[in-house]
Amino acid sequence: MSVAGLVLAAGAGTRFGRPKALVEYRGATLLDRAVTILREGGCETVYGVLGISAYAARARSATAFTPVYNPRWHTGMGSSLRAGLAALDREHEGVVVLLVDQPGISPVSVRRVREAHALGALVAMAVYNGRRGHPVCFDRGLWPEIAEAAHDDVGAREFLRAHPDLITEVACDGLGDPRDIDTPADLARLRRR
Repeated sequence: MSVAGLVLAAGAGTRFGRPKALVEYRGATLLDRAVTILREGGCETVYGVLGISAYAARARSATAFTPVYNPRWHTGMGSSLRAGLAALDREHEGVVVLLVDQPGISPVSVRRVREAHALGALVAMAVYNGRRGHPVCFDRGLWPEIAEAAHDDVGAREFLRAHPDLITEVACDGLGDPRDIDTPADLARLRRR
Protein backbone atom coordinates (compact mmCIF):
# COMPACT_ATOMS: atom_id res chain seq x y z
CA MET A 1 0.00 0.00 0.00
CA SER A 2 1.22 3.50 -0.77
CA VAL A 3 0.31 7.17 -0.55
CA ALA A 4 -0.10 8.91 -3.90
CA GLY A 5 0.46 12.55 -4.70
CA LEU A 6 -2.23 14.69 -6.35
CA VAL A 7 -1.52 18.08 -7.93
CA LEU A 8 -4.53 20.28 -8.66
CA ALA A 9 -3.45 22.20 -11.77
CA ALA A 10 -6.53 22.60 -13.98
CA GLY A 11 -7.31 26.30 -13.55
CA ALA A 12 -7.12 28.91 -16.28
CA GLY A 13 -5.18 31.31 -14.02
CA THR A 14 -7.45 34.27 -14.74
CA ARG A 15 -5.94 36.46 -12.02
CA PHE A 16 -2.46 35.55 -13.19
CA GLY A 17 -3.28 36.12 -16.86
CA ARG A 18 -2.49 32.58 -18.06
CA PRO A 19 -2.61 28.98 -16.75
CA LYS A 20 -0.36 28.79 -13.69
CA ALA A 21 0.64 25.20 -14.44
CA LEU A 22 2.79 26.57 -17.30
CA VAL A 23 4.37 29.46 -15.38
CA GLU A 24 8.14 29.11 -14.97
CA TYR A 25 9.83 29.50 -11.60
CA ARG A 26 13.50 28.69 -10.99
CA GLY A 27 13.92 26.84 -14.27
CA ALA A 28 10.80 24.65 -14.12
CA THR A 29 7.08 25.04 -14.64
CA LEU A 30 4.93 25.23 -11.51
CA LEU A 31 3.44 21.88 -12.54
CA ASP A 32 6.87 20.24 -12.72
CA ARG A 33 7.87 21.78 -9.38
CA ALA A 34 4.72 20.46 -7.68
CA VAL A 35 5.28 16.96 -9.06
CA THR A 36 8.91 17.07 -7.92
CA ILE A 37 7.95 18.28 -4.44
CA LEU A 38 5.55 15.34 -4.05
CA ARG A 39 8.08 12.82 -5.38
CA GLU A 40 10.88 14.13 -3.15
CA GLY A 41 8.42 13.95 -0.26
CA GLY A 42 8.01 10.22 -0.85
CA CYS A 43 5.00 9.92 -3.19
CA GLU A 44 6.09 7.36 -5.78
CA THR A 45 2.96 7.82 -7.90
CA VAL A 46 1.82 11.36 -8.70
CA TYR A 47 -1.36 12.38 -10.51
CA GLY A 48 -1.84 15.82 -12.03
CA VAL A 49 -5.34 17.15 -12.67
CA LEU A 50 -5.26 19.30 -15.80
CA GLY A 51 -7.82 21.41 -17.60
CA ILE A 52 -7.68 23.95 -20.38
CA SER A 53 -3.91 23.75 -20.59
CA ALA A 54 -3.82 19.96 -20.28
CA TYR A 55 -2.14 19.15 -23.56
CA ALA A 56 0.31 22.03 -23.43
CA ALA A 57 1.24 21.28 -19.81
CA ARG A 58 1.65 17.57 -20.48
CA ALA A 59 3.71 18.17 -23.60
CA ARG A 60 6.03 20.61 -21.82
CA SER A 61 6.35 18.62 -18.61
CA ALA A 62 9.83 17.36 -17.83
CA THR A 63 8.64 15.16 -14.96
CA ALA A 64 6.65 11.95 -15.08
CA PHE A 65 3.15 11.95 -13.65
CA THR A 66 -0.24 10.44 -14.46
CA PRO A 67 -2.38 13.09 -16.19
CA VAL A 68 -6.05 13.37 -15.26
CA TYR A 69 -8.13 15.58 -17.53
CA ASN A 70 -10.94 17.50 -15.85
CA PRO A 71 -13.46 18.48 -18.53
CA ARG A 72 -15.27 20.62 -15.94
CA TRP A 73 -12.11 22.58 -14.98
CA HIS A 74 -13.95 25.88 -15.49
CA THR A 75 -16.31 25.15 -12.56
CA GLY A 76 -13.50 25.41 -10.01
CA MET A 77 -11.23 23.39 -7.76
CA GLY A 78 -14.05 21.17 -6.49
CA SER A 79 -14.45 19.38 -9.81
CA SER A 80 -10.68 18.94 -10.08
CA LEU A 81 -10.51 17.35 -6.64
CA ARG A 82 -13.39 15.03 -7.57
CA ALA A 83 -11.70 14.08 -10.86
CA GLY A 84 -8.40 13.43 -9.12
CA LEU A 85 -9.89 11.28 -6.37
CA ALA A 86 -11.87 9.27 -8.93
CA ALA A 87 -8.71 8.57 -10.94
CA LEU A 88 -6.61 7.25 -8.04
CA ASP A 89 -5.74 3.57 -8.02
CA ARG A 90 -7.43 1.76 -5.16
CA GLU A 91 -4.04 0.35 -4.15
CA HIS A 92 -3.25 3.70 -2.53
CA GLU A 93 -4.12 3.97 1.14
CA GLY A 94 -3.94 7.77 1.10
CA VAL A 95 -3.29 10.80 -1.07
CA VAL A 96 -1.30 13.97 -0.47
CA VAL A 97 -2.98 16.94 -2.16
CA LEU A 98 -0.91 19.91 -3.31
CA LEU A 99 -1.95 23.00 -5.27
CA VAL A 100 0.08 23.86 -8.37
CA ASP A 101 0.54 27.48 -7.34
CA GLN A 102 2.52 26.85 -4.14
CA PRO A 103 6.11 26.30 -5.30
CA GLY A 104 7.52 27.25 -1.90
CA ILE A 105 6.16 24.11 -0.21
CA SER A 106 8.91 21.84 1.06
CA PRO A 107 9.18 18.11 0.33
CA VAL A 108 9.79 17.79 4.09
CA SER A 109 6.21 18.99 4.69
CA VAL A 110 4.97 16.27 2.32
CA ARG A 111 7.03 13.70 4.20
CA ARG A 112 5.66 14.88 7.55
CA VAL A 113 1.99 14.60 6.55
CA ARG A 114 2.67 11.17 5.04
CA GLU A 115 4.30 10.06 8.29
CA ALA A 116 1.34 11.33 10.32
CA HIS A 117 -1.00 9.35 8.07
CA ALA A 118 1.16 6.24 8.53
CA LEU A 119 0.74 6.69 12.29
CA GLY A 120 -3.06 6.70 11.96
CA ALA A 121 -4.12 10.25 11.03
CA LEU A 122 -7.16 10.20 8.74
CA VAL A 123 -6.48 13.79 7.68
CA ALA A 124 -2.94 15.06 8.18
CA MET A 125 -2.71 18.80 7.50
CA ALA A 126 0.38 20.97 7.40
CA VAL A 127 0.32 23.94 9.79
CA TYR A 128 2.57 26.96 9.37
CA ASN A 129 2.83 29.30 12.37
CA GLY A 130 -0.66 28.35 13.51
CA ARG A 131 -2.28 28.50 10.04
CA ARG A 132 -3.49 25.37 8.30
CA GLY A 133 -2.46 24.83 4.70
CA HIS A 134 -1.07 22.37 2.17
CA PRO A 135 -0.03 19.69 1.78
CA VAL A 136 -2.91 17.66 3.16
CA CYS A 137 -2.98 13.86 3.32
CA PHE A 138 -6.41 12.19 3.16
CA ASP A 139 -7.03 8.55 4.06
CA ARG A 140 -8.62 6.47 1.30
CA GLY A 141 -11.71 5.76 3.40
CA LEU A 142 -12.64 9.46 3.29
CA TRP A 143 -12.35 9.98 -0.48
CA PRO A 144 -16.05 9.37 -1.33
CA GLU A 145 -17.26 11.85 1.29
CA ILE A 146 -14.63 14.44 0.32
CA ALA A 147 -15.60 14.12 -3.35
CA GLU A 148 -19.28 14.53 -2.50
CA ALA A 149 -18.60 17.71 -0.53
CA ALA A 150 -16.29 19.25 -3.15
CA HIS A 151 -17.93 21.84 -5.42
CA ASP A 152 -17.24 25.14 -7.16
CA ASP A 153 -13.92 26.54 -5.92
CA VAL A 154 -14.23 25.00 -2.46
CA GLY A 155 -12.28 21.74 -2.79
CA ALA A 156 -12.15 19.93 0.57
CA ARG A 157 -12.80 23.01 2.72
CA GLU A 158 -16.42 22.17 3.61
CA PHE A 159 -15.54 18.56 4.40
CA LEU A 160 -12.76 19.73 6.71
CA ARG A 161 -15.02 22.30 8.37
CA ALA A 162 -17.64 19.59 9.01
CA HIS A 163 -15.09 17.12 10.44
CA PRO A 164 -12.56 18.99 12.59
CA ASP A 165 -12.20 15.90 14.80
CA LEU A 166 -10.56 14.01 11.91
CA ILE A 167 -7.76 16.53 11.41
CA THR A 168 -4.29 15.95 12.79
CA GLU A 169 -2.24 19.14 12.56
CA VAL A 170 1.36 18.62 11.46
CA ALA A 171 3.83 21.36 12.40
CA CYS A 172 5.69 22.65 9.34
CA ASP A 173 6.95 25.97 10.70
CA GLY A 174 10.02 27.16 8.85
CA LEU A 175 9.64 24.58 6.07
CA GLY A 176 9.34 26.77 3.02
CA ASP A 177 6.73 29.30 1.96
CA PRO A 178 3.13 28.01 1.79
CA ARG A 179 1.69 31.11 0.09
CA ASP A 180 -0.14 30.89 -3.24
CA ILE A 181 0.98 32.59 -6.40
CA ASP A 182 -2.19 34.25 -7.67
CA THR A 183 -0.77 37.20 -9.63
CA PRO A 184 2.46 38.13 -11.42
CA ALA A 185 3.22 40.38 -8.41
CA ASP A 186 3.06 37.33 -6.13
CA LEU A 187 5.55 35.53 -8.36
CA ALA A 188 7.87 38.55 -8.36
CA ARG A 189 7.70 38.65 -4.53
CA LEU A 190 8.61 34.97 -4.30
CA ARG A 191 11.50 35.39 -6.72
CA ARG A 192 12.92 38.20 -4.56
CA ARG A 193 12.94 36.01 -1.45
